[in-house]
Amino acid sequence: MGAPSTRTTAPDPAGSGDAIYRDLNPQQRAAASHGDGPLLIVAGAGTGKTTTLAHRVAHLVARGTPPGRIVLLTFTRRAAEEMLRRTDAILARTSGGHPPAGSRAWGGTFHAIATRLLRLHGESIGLPPGFTILDRSDAEDLMHAARTTLDLGARGRRFPQKATCLDIYSRCVNAAEPLEHVLKCRFPWCVDDADDLKLLFGTYVDRKESHYVLDYDDLLLFWRGMLADPALGPVIRDRFDAVLVDEYQDTNTLQADIVALLRPDGTGVTAVGDDAQAIYGFRAATVRNILEFPTRFAGATVLTLERNYRSTAPILDATNAIIAEAAERYDKSLVTEREGGGRPALVTCRDEHEQVAYVVERILGHREEAVELKQQAVLFRAAHHSLALELELQRRNVPFVKYGGLKFVEMAHIKDLVAYLRLAENPRDQIAALRVLELLPGIGPRTAAALAEALAAAGGDFEAWVGCHVPEATSEAWPDFVALMRTLARAPAGDVAAQLHAARAFYTPLLAERYDNVPARAADLEQIEMLGSRFADRTRFLTDLTLDAPQWTGDFAGPPLLDEDYLVLSTMHSAKGLEFKVVYVIHAADGNIPSDMATGSVEEIEEERRLFYVACTRAKDSLYVTHPLRYYAAGRGRSDAYGYAQRTRFIPDRLRALFAESQAGASDGELSRAPVVTTTADIRAAARAMWE
Repeated sequence: MGAPSTRTTAPDPAGSGDAIYRDLNPQQRAAASHGDGPLLIVAGAGTGKTTTLAHRVAHLVARGTPPGRIVLLTFTRRAAEEMLRRTDAILARTSGGHPPAGSRAWGGTFHAIATRLLRLHGESIGLPPGFTILDRSDAEDLMHAARTTLDLGARGRRFPQKATCLDIYSRCVNAAEPLEHVLKCRFPWCVDDADDLKLLFGTYVDRKESHYVLDYDDLLLFWRGMLADPALGPVIRDRFDAVLVDEYQDTNTLQADIVALLRPDGTGVTAVGDDAQAIYGFRAATVRNILEFPTRFAGATVLTLERNYRSTAPILDATNAIIAEAAERYDKSLVTEREGGGRPALVTCRDEHEQVAYVVERILGHREEAVELKQQAVLFRAAHHSLALELELQRRNVPFVKYGGLKFVEMAHIKDLVAYLRLAENPRDQIAALRVLELLPGIGPRTAAALAEALAAAGGDFEAWVGCHVPEATSEAWPDFVALMRTLARAPAGDVAAQLHAARAFYTPLLAERYDNVPARAADLEQIEMLGSRFADRTRFLTDLTLDAPQWTGDFAGPPLLDEDYLVLSTMHSAKGLEFKVVYVIHAADGNIPSDMATGSVEEIEEERRLFYVACTRAKDSLYVTHPLRYYAAGRGRSDAYGYAQRTRFIPDRLRALFAESQAGASDGELSRAPVVTTTADIRAAARAMWE
């Protein structure tokens, strides 16, 4: 099924010889120089999406739109900064008279822009200006506190844990779906808990309000609420003339509503995305937003970018064919001028052991052919699919990095240090209060809760803790702790590094009592203090650390990677937006690709197809797709029970001609071609001798 018949091919814009458009192909020029009507740019993989969007911003500024009246919404801070940097470069090249766009344009993630607007207008809807933001783990802790208060885990039957409860709550908010529907379709094992979950979510929301905290979902929910208000909505809308959205296929219902409320008639809206790369359904993103853009914004123009600058023609032929099997999509066929290269390899392996051996040999072979390890990537559906490969890489001394895992600021010792500043910023933040209090010797959850309530009852004045009765084990550290919190609460707004230094001096002795690998963790704390020196005030530091957290530091509380080169291992989701000369997609067997956990509906299977397509389109020069035939039962050795798997359904027989098929161990047969004297008749005769 094709998309609505709204696709148009705009003429090459007048003045396309202008310097702003000189580096663009005709499709990109048409998109960049489009007028004020709603525009959807369907940008295929490797077609220059970022370049086009940056030129679109430059076009708006060059024709007179003040940069401060342009908002660019992205899903990563890096993406926004990169586009604005490119915009500045384009304008600097074409006209020395234009001020830099990046210094005044509103650019950032949905959550960052929401936070900025809530700081400006939140008081109008009753939001205290000193609110703090909960990250994912803090939100889980608050959900758990509410769950414990309601005694939901002690009713003689299993009740969802805090992470699952938060997932359900977040799905309801972001997808705008009723709880009953979410439970039935996404969490069927929790259907019988609907009434208790309603009670839990109500308590969770009330606690956030009383603690002056917002979670990630609230940032978007409150932004939409402000835009929907008859008085405040027009005030916020009047700030912007143009709204540009990157990766529109990754938006959820709540985000799409925000875009529509920012520009109700669609004037000035530009969305860029690729329906073929909509792979975040588990985060409540929906491909329906990009497919139904022309319906939501009447009179919308849909332009496609089809010239691929990344992959060779044989790789494009295969990936075009894979996505052409999709049930519903925008019609496009990527083309390239890179005519060389061989067909992608489709390799059948006896088992995972043979798959690992094959992939490692190819990796080392390409390295000998001058392809750096960091220009090669092994992609897989789930993180555990690479475990056997990791062991073999270690055995062969092949360094690697693996995308995914714990973020730097999600590590316990980092959260401990930051909690001191969070509590000073918002003394009603009970999660921060409980965290720092329970770090002290002798204080458990019950005592910590009582002290946190006393602080809240005193309106957040830390004087309430002076002279408090605390356990004997706490008495020695208590005065210094209270003095620290009073100092932080009264500290000058801009002295972030000094505040972190004071908190670190108090916390470091506690570190050794709670965690191992103290030197590395202490080095992480120094990194956070250095990071704090870059911020003008504590509010901005805490906000940025929550919304745009660093992924790692030089040490990362463990052995650093010190090598000239390294291989990239990544889940398919984490690889989106990246490209490599050589890509290996492993475990391409049905049940892994698509995952057997994502085949419950047509929609889930279609998203898995798009995910496989995204993985394959990361390859520039060479693509290998491998699939083991034999899988052993989980938790058992190679000599125990096993079963056979089939090649992924996303490469049906009719597409096999686009791949160069081979058997991973085919060359092994060359070792046993000596003349054979035994025949099957001889073997059968020997067997008959047992009963004749």
